[in-house]
Amino acid sequence: MATHDTAAPPTKEGGAAPGRPPADPTGAERRRARLSRRWQRDMRWSPYAFVSPFFLLFLAFGLFPLIYTGWASLHQVEMTAPTDMEWVGLHNYTRIFDDDFFWNAAKNTLTIGIISTVPQLLMAMGLAHILNYKLRGSTFYRVMMLAPYATSIAAASLVFVLLFGRDYGMINWALDFVGIDPVDWQSDKWPSQFAVSTIVIWRWTGYNALIYLAAMQAIPQDLYESAALDGASRWKQFLHVTLPSLRPTILFTVVVSTIGATQVFGEPLLFDANKGASGGSEHQFQTLGLYLYEQGWVNQHLGRASAIAWTMFLILIVVGIVNYVISRRLRASS
Repeated sequence: MATHDTAAPPTKEGGAAPGRPPADPTGAERRRARLSRRWQRDMRWSPYAFVSPFFLLFLAFGLFPLIYTGWASLHQVEMTAPTDMEWVGLHNYTRIFDDDFFWNAAKNTLTIGIISTVPQLLMAMGLAHILNYKLRGSTFYRVMMLAPYATSIAAASLVFVLLFGRDYGMINWALDFVGIDPVDWQSDKWPSQFAVSTIVIWRWTGYNALIYLAAMQAIPQDLYESAALDGASRWKQFLHVTLPSLRPTILFTVVVSTIGATQVFGEPLLFDANKGASGGSEHQFQTLGLYLYEQGWVNQHLGRASAIAWTMFLILIVVGIVNYVISRRLRASS
């Protein structure tokens, strides 16, 4: 039986046939190394590129104005000539603390903040507790609670001005219906501050209620089941399970509401019948924000207004420090 020779045919030179030509490793390795370096640079610098717009905008519209107002607060400078600065040191700050209008604005800010913040957070807690149960159309109610927050401050304030009108307002009509004399909501001190506070309450109650609702839904159901097995009613479950679990959230809303109350501006500005920054004919509801606006844009004292702005900034820093101390104690106690 014939056999076939399986040997490789000879080459032209008489040697064995060559195998597959070896690939050039240099080009492929260079490409892989280039792609690897590009990928490493992308992973390293892309996050900075993504967040850079925020920092650029913050530098332009946040940090630079903050530094400039701090520098202007140490000078006597008018809005009509912002480049003509005269060094006065801390004179603007000492002048503020000797100004009765500043302390009047500070007291008004404190009282309006208390009147608006305490009922607001209590109502928000109650609404969140109700919505925490399974209700029909709960999504509709949550959207409706956010509607005041999405409404323009100007539109809401003008509506409340009509409601609290002295002669034709609906509030005085309701009071007259039950035999109470009409109230001059814009001229008297306490009624005007109460009216301004109602605008703040109406606008921010739903927002805080949704924050409380989100925190309530994060509480484990095992805690409520254990409390129910021990015979606790719903009210006792709320006191001994819900409220202790919401302490960090309550602290957060208190701090944020305090900061917002310190910066109240649009509501009292538009509530004034004269639409000025004086906060009423006798400054009865002028807040620190209105006082800052009056000094800077009405009286055109840029240096004094800058000192007021930095004083408000220092007050907010104190609020933040108090929040940090309280939150640390709460974490330590829990």
